[in-house]
Amino acid sequence: MRSFVPALTPLLLSAAVVGLIQTPFALAQNKPVVDDVTQLNPIVVDSVVIPHSTEEVSKVVRQHPGPISIGGERHSMGGQIATDGALFIDMREMNRIISVDRDQKLVTVQAGATWQDVQNAIDPANLSVKIMQSYHNFTVGGSLSVNCHGRYVGNGPLISSVRNFKIVLADGRVVTASPTENSDLFYGAIGGYGGLGVITEATLELADDVKIKRDSKTMPISEYKQYFSDHVRNARDAVFHNADIYPPAYDTVHSVTWNKTDDPLTITDRTKPVQKSYEEQRFFYDWMSGWPGGLWVRQHVVEPYLYEKDEVEWRNYEASYDVKELEPASRKASTYVLEEYFIPVEHFDEFVPKMRDILQRHKVDMINVSIRHALKDPGSVMAWARSEVFCFVLYYKQGTSVEARDEVGVWTRELIDAAISLDGSYYLPYQLHATQEQFHKAYPEAEKFFALKETYDPQYKFRNKLWDKYYTPEIHRVGTSR
Repeated sequence: MRSFVPALTPLLLSAAVVGLIQTPFALAQNKPVVDDVTQLNPIVVDSVVIPHSTEEVSKVVRQHPGPISIGGERHSMGGQIATDGALFIDMREMNRIISVDRDQKLVTVQAGATWQDVQNAIDPANLSVKIMQSYHNFTVGGSLSVNCHGRYVGNGPLISSVRNFKIVLADGRVVTASPTENSDLFYGAIGGYGGLGVITEATLELADDVKIKRDSKTMPISEYKQYFSDHVRNARDAVFHNADIYPPAYDTVHSVTWNKTDDPLTITDRTKPVQKSYEEQRFFYDWMSGWPGGLWVRQHVVEPYLYEKDEVEWRNYEASYDVKELEPASRKASTYVLEEYFIPVEHFDEFVPKMRDILQRHKVDMINVSIRHALKDPGSVMAWARSEVFCFVLYYKQGTSVEARDEVGVWTRELIDAAISLDGSYYLPYQLHATQEQFHKAYPEAEKFFALKETYDPQYKFRNKLWDKYYTPEIHRVGTSR
């Protein structure tokens, strides 16, 4: 990821012209720039520090009087990693695996470690991550900050597998938080997007690495909810599950479940080999979105061929996808972006037609809509799963112009309204299109989180674009301004 102004000058200048950022002085002073994977949100910061220990983070936070932002691999997509003029803490070199407890099935890591780092450390002990995203490139600290989830059957958000973590507060204090110790910080900082402090270490529960076998089935989407209930939700041997809704009709779904098995392996690698180039995958995504009939060929030719054979592999192999396979050759004129909506399971069949109407009416260049499932959140303040939910993960292509971004905002707000109307929610790591009203309806405990921020960060030291938009300290504290 490019981190300095010279590499991003054309993008920054064009953004400044259209009013997205106003940073001529910063540009003149050659200040560092941080951006996320979409390259839609370049943010000029004052300086960048790269710590290697909790003690270093504590010292930096204690001594710096101004705004502080925190970033890892930078896959949040709406400015959640930084704010203008902040001291930016780049966590990626805090990547040490502190300990692996094979008997207790626990791992303790620094927050800048990626899930790939964790997998490399635990695979020799025949252990596997209990809950993470589908791709292993994200940092543990970033995953905690967004309270991620994955394809793990019978699980919910990441918080369910966290034993404890260390966090550096605004005054530099280092505190350990767990469900029983400093529990307000535990349930506030996980899913808190860096608003309460810097998570520096975490202890996580693990699972056994086991052999798994793929079972796939294509069906009308009207049959999916019952199929999931009958064959997946309470299946003793199910490990991973997701289902892809085929655009642009959004009426057919392809379900994939990986179940424990004793069958012989068809893939013997323990984890997926890291590739230097993903040209074939890149061509496939570009072709699907850019060529007439690309989506039809994917649904009726490519995927039936890919899924016709049985596959048996290790759990860690299936959990080691490289997100670089999704990276396009260029993000200058267009870029790939995610959104996600969480719908109570009883409202699945009501949300699908609402989503279909919005996406078709706005002619959204949708690559894929993936369905996941998550159990109720155990108590995080900023919970996105206030009940058992289906998760609709939208992966789409959009232009980078102001007009294209504005159009995405229109249909995104329509989808948020559709989710809210069914007592659902939307995910916060993506573009900040939601209104204040939508944010508070989707996250009704936000005021409780803001009260925690008043307690632990009274000077509003920990900032990013997410909290700049939805947290208004002048309302919560007399005499505060930004």
